[in-house]
Amino acid sequence: MKALKIHSRLSLGLWVALAWGLALPAHSAVFVQCPGDNNGDAVIDSNNPRYRDTRCMHLSGGDGFVTMADGYLQYIFGFSDLTGTPPAAAMDAGILAANFPAPTIALKEGQEFYLTLTNAGMAIRPDLFDPHSVHFHGFPQAAPVFDGMPEGSIAINMGASITYYYNLVEPGTFMYHCHVEATEHMQMGMLGNLYVSPAQNELPNGTVLGTHVHQNNATVKNTYVYNDGDGSTRYDVEIPIQLGSFDPAFHDASLTVQPLPFAEMKDKYAMMNGRGYPDTVNPAALASPIDPETNDSANGGKLSQPVSSVVAATAGQKILLRLSNLSVTNFYTVTALGLPMKVVGVGAAILRGPDPDGAGPLKGEELYYDTTSVTLGGGESADVIVDTSGVSPGTYFLYTTNLNYLSNNTEDYGGMMTEIVIAN
Repeated sequence: MKALKIHSRLSLGLWVALAWGLALPAHSAVFVQCPGDNNGDAVIDSNNPRYRDTRCMHLSGGDGFVTMADGYLQYIFGFSDLTGTPPAAAMDAGILAANFPAPTIALKEGQEFYLTLTNAGMAIRPDLFDPHSVHFHGFPQAAPVFDGMPEGSIAINMGASITYYYNLVEPGTFMYHCHVEATEHMQMGMLGNLYVSPAQNELPNGTVLGTHVHQNNATVKNTYVYNDGDGSTRYDVEIPIQLGSFDPAFHDASLTVQPLPFAEMKDKYAMMNGRGYPDTVNPAALASPIDPETNDSANGGKLSQPVSSVVAATAGQKILLRLSNLSVTNFYTVTALGLPMKVVGVGAAILRGPDPDGAGPLKGEELYYDTTSVTLGGGESADVIVDTSGVSPGTYFLYTTNLNYLSNNTEDYGGMMTEIVIAN
């Protein structure tokens, strides 16, 4: 039996949120900067070749709800994707739209990326006026103004927008989060997957990489984790998986306007991509969270947990697990029982030593290593290739070896676990 719990504060909060939404001015301060975008929806309309390698995206920052795997309704802060939404409709679309994890950002090396963030406000907590920012964690040579650190850059207040600019010069598995009151906002859910694929993916068909011949045609397209120069990081299937966890007492204190227990923070819901098992293996977005007291949607019917963690491959394929951890409380160790794991990158960098002859990093000693588990602290990432050659078809488990996190709070058999399904 799934435990259901919610506070009377929610009903009051929804009433306030509705009134707050109706009170918004007919126009807002939403301002999207995206070259080639003619109407401010963060979608490039121009055919100008100048924008061929340009990407735009529009995020909102605000609050909302998610449902834990045991049925518990959890209040969160988070980001949502407003890309394609006209500016006049952006504030309404961003209210109570927080996603956990934040929308996945997948980019390519060599692109220019314009990321607009609009602060939609805290609808359930109208007494809060928290600014928000986006911190591209691990981004090399970030301009301070675009780094999201409130001490040296800009954070935006409710109803305002800022556009970040990134010149993507290095591939790898990164992550992003709000850096305003970081411990609180990250615990509350303002974090997500972000990765950059290498320029090597776009090489002409037939390019020789060591003993490997690159394929890039209508039927076959090789993909790599890094610009390895020899094809050693080639993979067939990829999935970003962000490890994370919630302390329900902390979230409930925020919902009910109580002092936040920073010193007593203890996470009891461990998740992959914002879900605990068995919700991790649902390939679809989870249904909109429901208020158990009223049986109505807690956030106006908006979806808040769209990212699955189930991994599907065919026997013989190579699976890339882009693992990251943005927990503010815990290290996590994960293992894929019965499957070989090869770590080819850590911290958004290929595992290669320096070249003794100075001919470039691709000539350095290969430092990949085989393992049965990977341990990540907060802010760390690892690129893990699982080679299914010779592996029997079937269902395998990717899970934490921190056994106390294989539960959904007090409900056993859940938590930080998902399935790797290998077909014939």
